[in-house]
Amino acid sequence: MALLEVKKLGISFGGLRAVDDFTMTIEKGDLYGLIGPNGAGKTTVFNMLTGVYKPTDGSIWLDGENITGRSNIEINKAGIARTFQNIRLFSNLSVLDNVKAGLSNHYTYSTATGVLRLPKYFRIEKEMNERAMELLKPFELEADANVLASNLPYGKQRKLEIARALATQPKLLLLDEPAAGMNPKETAGLMNTILTVRDDFGVTILLIEHDMSLVSGICEKLSVLNFGQLLCQGPTGQVLSDPEVIKAYLGE
Repeated sequence: MALLEVKKLGISFGGLRAVDDFTMTIEKGDLYGLIGPNGAGKTTVFNMLTGVYKPTDGSIWLDGENITGRSNIEINKAGIARTFQNIRLFSNLSVLDNVKAGLSNHYTYSTATGVLRLPKYFRIEKEMNERAMELLKPFELEADANVLASNLPYGKQRKLEIARALATQPKLLLLDEPAAGMNPKETAGLMNTILTVRDDFGVTILLIEHDMSLVSGICEKLSVLNFGQLLCQGPTGQVLSDPEVIKAYLGE
C-alpha cells in the first residue's frame, strides 16, 4: 500500500481552476519532488494535502485512510507535517521551546497540573526536554537550545523548522522550498540534512523546490505541474530530460 495516494485532485477559486485532475502516488520511504513554474499550483496542492484548503474534487489517502477535507489539526495528527516557503517559527521562543511546541500532540497535562506544578508536570516537561534535545542533535542545533529562534542565522532557522515538524512524529513530511534564500554551501548542507531525516527518522518526504541542483541531487521521483495540471511524472532523470518539462519549466 502506498503511503500517499492523491486521486484526481482539483480545486477552484471562483471561476479560476487552480489545480485540475492531479494524481500522484508516493510510496513509503520515497524522497519525492513536486516542481513546476511559479504559479503552477504546487503550494495549492500542499495546502490541500494539509487541510488549509478543501479540495473541490478528488480524494487524498494517507496510509489507506481517506483524509480528504479534514482540518489541518486532524491531518497533522493523522501523520502529515509541513514547513513553509516563508519560515514560520515562534520567533520569541527559544529553539528548544519551538521543538517542544511540536511535541504537544504527544505530551499533554491539564491546566491544573501545570498551574499547581504537580509531579506529572515535572515528569512530562523532563521527557519533552529530553526528546526535543534528541531532535535538535541531527541538525547540530543542540548548542543553540536556549537561543531565541529569531536570533538564529537563516540556515539554522530552516533546520529548526524541519526539527519542529519532525516533533509531531509525521509519516509524511512536506517541505515547501526548503532551500529558498540559501547560498550553495547552505544548500549542500540542507541536502545532507534531508537525506538524514528520511533515512534516520524513517520519514517519507515530499518537497517543492526550484533549485534544480537540490532536486536532481536527492529526489528519486518527480511530478511536474504546469498551469495546475500534471505535465510529467516519473523517475527524476527521465522527467528532467523530458522536452515538455524543459520547455515549460527550465525555459530552454
